[in-house]
Amino acid sequence: MEDQVYVGVDLGGTTIKVGLCDHQGKLLNTYEGPTGTEHGSDVVLDNIAQYVRKLVDDSPYEWEQVAGIGAGFAGFMNIPEGIVKLAPNLGWRNVPVKQILEAKLGKTVKIDNDANIAALGEAWSGAGAGIANCVCYTLGTGVGGGIIINGRIYQGYNGTAGELGHMNVIPDLESIDCGCGKRGCLETVSSATGIIRMAKEAVERGEHTSLALVPNITAKDVFDAAKTGDEVALRIVNRAAMYIGKSMALISVILNPQRFIVGGGVSKAGDILFDAIRKHYHACAQETAREGVDIVPAVLGNDAGIVGAAGLNLRG
Repeated sequence: MEDQVYVGVDLGGTTIKVGLCDHQGKLLNTYEGPTGTEHGSDVVLDNIAQYVRKLVDDSPYEWEQVAGIGAGFAGFMNIPEGIVKLAPNLGWRNVPVKQILEAKLGKTVKIDNDANIAALGEAWSGAGAGIANCVCYTLGTGVGGGIIINGRIYQGYNGTAGELGHMNVIPDLESIDCGCGKRGCLETVSSATGIIRMAKEAVERGEHTSLALVPNITAKDVFDAAKTGDEVALRIVNRAAMYIGKSMALISVILNPQRFIVGGGVSKAGDILFDAIRKHYHACAQETAREGVDIVPAVLGNDAGIVGAAGLNLRG
């Protein structure tokens, strides 16, 4: 096994990133190129095959040493059959990715959604290395997640496990509509989108805040204002953190993970966010379920996706 390597593909709307990992999840080298979304799925899959070949050709490894290829996509999919059912950012419907790539590359191919592969990457060789059971949150434009049980991704009955952003944790009187069609989802308050919305609403209500002087508020602006003691910004950060902590408390009595890993752009806020999440988690979580559990930032950054995709053939 030690002389075998694994390829990970992280497919974005504009860029395809591919990476080569060893059997321990160490990222050996990477390559990236344009996605070519506008030319349709055939061209995109051709590009993936070309980039994977170049990645291996430019490495010290032989093609025969590639033990498997994994690929992550943003969208809905039939994971066992390797079909991307719907990928809105690519304009894809019912694309048999596994079948096509296996024909092009002559290697076993596995697919999963982008949040799951990021979670697997962190669990394999990132912040969850050595931890058998962990749950990962990705706080960005939305809230994604992934569940790792006994070192492997838990996908659930039809692949929907880990949709942490759509946990219904907001009380009815405070809830708003979510993009998923429901109300009260975690994503509506704890994503960058939710944080920006709450800040703009506070400004529109005429609340006294330095954010009123910011022309195009970002989540970073809110966190920066909170760090200076701005009371409105602090309230928004605390609300976002409270519902993340509450959702973790619910997960603790269902799955009892040893570690929660939090990544994504919002997580870069640092201690002001993590300290608040930990406070609310400990306030909400059942004592036995929270014993020995920690909440830590992700460490792989933008490489989590390619590392996790590479790991699908070992730990998917």
